[in-house]
Amino acid sequence: MTLTKKQTKQLRALGQKLSPLLIIGKNGITDATIKQADETIEKRELIKCQVLPDIGVDAKEAAQELCDKLHAEVVQIIGNRFVIYRESHRDDIEKIRLVRE
Repeated sequence: MTLTKKQTKQLRALGQKLSPLLIIGKNGITDATIKQADETIEKRELIKCQVLPDIGVDAKEAAQELCDKLHAEVVQIIGNRFVIYRESHRDDIEKIRLVRE
């Protein structure tokens, strides 16, 4: 699923209020990081991540790698933080209602 411009704008607005829930440290993106990101994005659909400085990976690379592994979409990358989105498969959470074009 590819996000439209309006949907990306909507998710960016929602993402601004978020605190980083996933911190990518000196070990980079490990299996444990992917598992944690998968569980978190399944609960919340939209998560903000932070990449610590001087670890050899920038936010753009980390966002792309995580999105490839989680089948998610990059919403926004600013500095060392990025926001990603994936629709949840769970029925027990409140889902983000994306705008339709």
